Amino acid sequence: MKKLLALIIVVLAFSCKNEPKVEVGPKITITSDELKEAVTYLSSDELLGRDTGTQGIDDAATYIEKQFESYGVKPYFETFRDNFKLDSLDAFNVVGVIEGVDETLKNEYIVIGAHYDHIGYGKPVENDSIANGANDNATGTAGVMAMAKYFATRKNNKRSILFALFTAEERGLLGSKHLAERLKSDSLNVYTMVNLEMIGVPFKDRDYQAFLTGYELSNMAEKMNAYAGSKLIGFSEVSKKYRLFMRSDNYPFYDQFKTPCQTLSSCDLTNFDFYHHVDDEIELMDFNFMANLINSTIPVIETMSNTPTKEIVMHEAE
Repeated sequence: MKKLLALIIVVLAFSCKNEPKVEVGPKITITSDELKEAVTYLSSDELLGRDTGTQGIDDAATYIEKQFESYGVKPYFETFRDNFKLDSLDAFNVVGVIEGVDETLKNEYIVIGAHYDHIGYGKPVENDSIANGANDNATGTAGVMAMAKYFATRKNNKRSILFALFTAEERGLLGSKHLAERLKSDSLNVYTMVNLEMIGVPFKDRDYQAFLTGYELSNMAEKMNAYAGSKLIGFSEVSKKYRLFMRSDNYPFYDQFKTPCQTLSSCDLTNFDFYHHVDDEIELMDFNFMANLINSTIPVIETMSNTPTKEIVMHEAE
């Protein structure tokens, strides 16, 4: 018996000695002030509505790149920009990555995305024609940046996380389509894709913070609530009625990879009157709500990135 115990101790000691050490950084809380700062810049008149191919969206991309660099997020490609042509326009997504710490699981990717473009100009209201797109989608962009900051600080994700900000969503999901096709051609192993869209205003009459498009297509909502330990995610009848699953940047990823790729949003247009309107301004955003939503979602993504197996799966078609 003593020899057996001694052998077990030696085996355990050897296993512990060879277990790769993961230096986990401090937990941080995303503040309403830092979210407001990002949305304030992205939805400023200076960027002229962030239309694809303009100086405004170029400046927005530069801002995102500098923030990523300051966090320690690495470019996924040679640079942060995923360049492509849109007719005669130069277009570019901004793509960063935090590699997973597990030698096997790091080859599986979670994509956290949002579109950072908007429509440029809209119908004038009181001599204002710049469609600043605070809720649509400076908020989602700020949310992706906040999550990138968290995971770059924490350094504990076993799976790799891709942070993608898309251009040309307003022109037909063209930026996400380009990136999804490019990643598919590279045979990237995409586990899930969570897209953030219009997260700056809360619902007033629902028992959840946000909904998922394509709610019934996978068990993502169920798993996100389990990981959160609360009813973070709910079902939106409006989303299903208007097929919002197919109308945001999650869809090109689903189309290419056929894995759970869904959009998280707190706005199905029943609680926001200024979609593609020049009055989609920062003054209407609720940054305390937004910070709470992001801080509630981060541990969900953290768990998603660390489960031993792929727990989030598509439902079989009936």
